[in-house]
Amino acid sequence: MDIAVVKHSGEKTGRKVNLSTEVFGIEPNDHAIWLDVKSYLANQRQGTHKSKQRNEISGSSKKIKKQKGTGGARAGNIKNPQFKGGGRVFGPQPRDYSFKLNKKVKDLARKSALTYKAKDNSIAILEDFNFDAPKTKLYISLLQSLSFQDKKTLLVLPEANQNIVKSGRNIQDQHLRRDECRPVDSGGKLPQ
Repeated sequence: MDIAVVKHSGEKTGRKVNLSTEVFGIEPNDHAIWLDVKSYLANQRQGTHKSKQRNEISGSSKKIKKQKGTGGARAGNIKNPQFKGGGRVFGPQPRDYSFKLNKKVKDLARKSALTYKAKDNSIAILEDFNFDAPKTKLYISLLQSLSFQDKKTLLVLPEANQNIVKSGRNIQDQHLRRDECRPVDSGGKLPQ
């Protein structure tokens, strides 16, 4: 699958990049994507919810009234769950919601998502560009020239660029990441 390289102004450069079919051309697995999203959302949960049980409530454990002769039901102490301010039965306790997803399933989910994006023509490859100063309106004009202004986007940069990061970090549904998976040759320079 070939994708045209475009300038940040939206013009085509005439060059094309061939996307690997091992990543962008597989048979998508919807269940793997669902598991990965479920794992991501579960790992975001803090799990710090807590309610007090009857042994954690402050109060006397003295019998409230005598067992017989009052005409009402028998009652133990004030910390019983049926009384106001008493302990809660089977209330929430702190727990860890995260769960491990196998590495191969996670890789399959990412490749499946990228395949869907490639089939929908939702991937654009930009020629190397830079902003002179961190300006949000420069980033917005970049999105408008690529007609991505109303969509959630992920801009993957080959290296950290503070002007681009600061320009786009304040816009809703726009995310920036640095590509940390690119191989580095022995000279310490990124390959072209």
